[in-house]
Amino acid sequence: MSEEHTFLLQRVQPAMVGLIDGSLSTLAPIFAVVLASHDTRYAFIAGLATSLGAGISMGFSEGLSDTGELTGRGSPWARGSITGGGTFLGGILHSLPFLISNYHVALSFAVAIVGVELLTLAYLRWKFFSDTFVRALGIVTDDQKTLLRLAVAARAP
Repeated sequence: MSEEHTFLLQRVQPAMVGLIDGSLSTLAPIFAVVLASHDTRYAFIAGLATSLGAGISMGFSEGLSDTGELTGRGSPWARGSITGGGTFLGGILHSLPFLISNYHVALSFAVAIVGVELLTLAYLRWKFFSDTFVRALGIVTDDQKTLLRLAVAARAP
């Protein structure tokens, strides 16, 4: 296995899994809470809790999924740490704007950060996984749009 392939398998892929999972698994709960309550504190707490929970869960899941010896995926501790850290980061980034007390300002910043997250994920798919940028952006955007629809539906009476 080449050094580049090893790097992709042992570092980039676990990071991508984490970033994507963190971004996706926290989006609906955070936006459902803020859209239903209009209280940015509750949204931040929901974001922090889901980011921590998802990060720990994904870190353990990745680390315990195999020893890395048979698959060549490397150290389970390293993969788990990378995946868990990426998951936490992917979730907390669009939670941080809810530290702003103004509902409309916080929501605007959070939506902008989700946009930056989408562009970053598409860029990483393009750079490391031989995908076209437009196709990669379409893939990650479709996932996010589905979750935002669920968040909006969850707040409906």
